[in-house]
Amino acid sequence: MRIGNFLFSLLILFGLGGLPAAAQPIETPGEYALIMDYRTGEVLYEKNARTPTAPASMSKLMTAAIVFERLKEGSLQLSDMFDVSEKAWRMGGSKMWVRVDTEISVENLLRGIIVQSGNDACIVIAENISGSEDAFAELMNKKARDWGLADSTFANATGWPDENQKMSMRDLAILTRKIIRDFPEYYGLFAEREFTWEKIPQGNRNPLLDAFDGADGLKTGHTEESGYGLVGSAVKDGERRIVVVNGLDSTRERSSESARLMRIAFNDFTRQTLFEPSDAVGDAMVFKGKEKTTPLIVAEPVSVIVHRSLMDKTRATVVYEGPVAAPISENQQVGYLRVEIEGGDAKEYPLFAGAAVREMGVFGKIGLAAKALLAKPEATPEESAALAQ
Repeated sequence: MRIGNFLFSLLILFGLGGLPAAAQPIETPGEYALIMDYRTGEVLYEKNARTPTAPASMSKLMTAAIVFERLKEGSLQLSDMFDVSEKAWRMGGSKMWVRVDTEISVENLLRGIIVQSGNDACIVIAENISGSEDAFAELMNKKARDWGLADSTFANATGWPDENQKMSMRDLAILTRKIIRDFPEYYGLFAEREFTWEKIPQGNRNPLLDAFDGADGLKTGHTEESGYGLVGSAVKDGERRIVVVNGLDSTRERSSESARLMRIAFNDFTRQTLFEPSDAVGDAMVFKGKEKTTPLIVAEPVSVIVHRSLMDKTRATVVYEGPVAAPISENQQVGYLRVEIEGGDAKEYPLFAGAAVREMGVFGKIGLAAKALLAKPEATPEESAALAQ
């Protein structure tokens, strides 16, 4: 029997000095926006980022990712040749300029999709993988569920306007992170500056490749419904960030705003380590132990990425159910550490006993029971017996 079992919490406040705390909140003319840290997947900033909206050609990332997956698993080869249908040849919008009744390699089709944003290349891919574009859209929806894209639905392979073609900025960032992490051997295609097909050279439409040092992807998009959008990623000083924005008014605004958001992603956020592995973050009270407390330690680094305006508003809370009954073994999980930054999602890290605590002997238990009786004369015989067990 346990007596007096409560949820304990200890608040730890951090004053993470080193940068001024006078930065202005992030603002953007984009209707939808998100900044994500690649390493952790942590969302650093979002604006309407979980709202499904028309993704335009940014949804071509899903088409490319399905091809990447098949290449990686070996069911498809870059050298495989795909047939060009009349539907693909007639497809409007941005084009690779495929010719009907010809064959094109998967490798060239990928460049047609990624560098040239070719709607026709997407149709060729869809028809040769799934038999039809409708069937490929069903595959896209299945992969969206498998990959955790909770706010996405697909009706086509291209991003052509359709009421059922929707993605959120969060899903585009999650998909981007997957492409970079799972398919590094093909990610370099997104940084290629130009591709020529049918003697028609076309430059990469991503303005970040020239506007931000370290940018290496990914995709632009535009329809009347969606406005102008971009999914971008860059590396600086060993850190990678992902920026997604949509609903801008022009190509010029897309170019300037995507570069500005990427600068913010690196310059206005800093990674701070709060605790290293084996650091003690507090103590847990022990019940019926030879020691009254045991230190609580973390097994992994506890770090946060903080906007400089919020550096004095980071808090960590030690939470455990206690007092913890002895015996306690070293490295036994006892509770968790909840880390919160104003305006962001809380993160939790398990806490472990930093030292073993043996159960007190029979005389110690009798003394504990006597103390309880003196402190609580109305204790029942059952409670006294429980304390002495």
